[in-house]
Amino acid sequence: MALVEMRDVHKTFPATRGGAPVEAIRGVDLDVEAGEIVGVVGYSGAGKSTLVRLVNALETTTSGSVKVDGREITTLREKELQQVRLGIGMIFQQFNLFDSRTVWGNIAYPLQVAGMPKDQQAKRVSDLLHFVGLAEKAHSYPDQLSGGQKQRVGIARALATSPSLLLADESTSALDPETTEEVLALLRRVNRELGITIVVITHEMEVVRSLAHRVLVMEAGRVVEQGPVLEVLSNPQQPVTRRFVGTIIDDEPGPEVLAGLRARHPGRFVKLAFRGSQTRQSDVFAELLRREVRFELVYGGIEEVQGDTFGNLTLALEGDPGAVDDAVAALADLVPTRELAR
Repeated sequence: MALVEMRDVHKTFPATRGGAPVEAIRGVDLDVEAGEIVGVVGYSGAGKSTLVRLVNALETTTSGSVKVDGREITTLREKELQQVRLGIGMIFQQFNLFDSRTVWGNIAYPLQVAGMPKDQQAKRVSDLLHFVGLAEKAHSYPDQLSGGQKQRVGIARALATSPSLLLADESTSALDPETTEEVLALLRRVNRELGITIVVITHEMEVVRSLAHRVLVMEAGRVVEQGPVLEVLSNPQQPVTRRFVGTIIDDEPGPEVLAGLRARHPGRFVKLAFRGSQTRQSDVFAELLRREVRFELVYGGIEEVQGDTFGNLTLALEGDPGAVDDAVAALADLVPTRELAR
């Protein structure tokens, strides 16, 4: 069952100071299944942050339907929306912690708002502090924490009311790479151990590769491509998706790069596209060795997504012309192969 359903959703912001109205969301359809992690990726202005604010009704739709856990939220009054929001946790880019409250106080805040008895609050906060690995920081203030620690407090606070859905809006953008991976590992635990559905808004394809099960690519307020992460990364259809994929894996050398490689490496250039785990690199190299074809990796790389591999390798092949012809034909039986230059 879909935990979040959006149908033909539009959001237009009114004109300001004589400008034109802004169509931030244009006819979006979206399903988020319970228990999955969905990455929503797009460049600045694509509409991804507006989209997530429509899910928890921090913004109202101009038209269309938004359902959370089967309940239409576009027609609810504010008091009813407050109950819906108790089931939705939010994580922010800049943490949004209360500087005047300790770590304990920040995590306890949504429980106080929800009216939970103090003894239950204490147990819940203690459990969450241990879950995120910050029990020793319970009485510290935000300005005494690192960025990664602040975000872990933010995650604990978002989990306080035991939500079924977690919305993370650029939650790692302010962090360094090592801290980012620690936060992503924690979000994977949240999904795996607590069964919480997560929607991640990001402009970093590496976050999608590392965390999400499924990805939606947004451009100019529309979802232009979506699917399982491995499928979209390994076979991007839209130019914007190809640009994102190019930030984490090389496709093939462009004309200028190819000319430079060609000047340094003799032989015929072939690009091999690895998709999934059916064919190993060792199988490819064995075919070349069997035919006494020399080879050199000159461009590309291989990445892993949820236990499967994808990537592109450009090889320079040298040897007897007939043997190279046979080798290229054999490689094409193993993986998608394209000859770039002789």
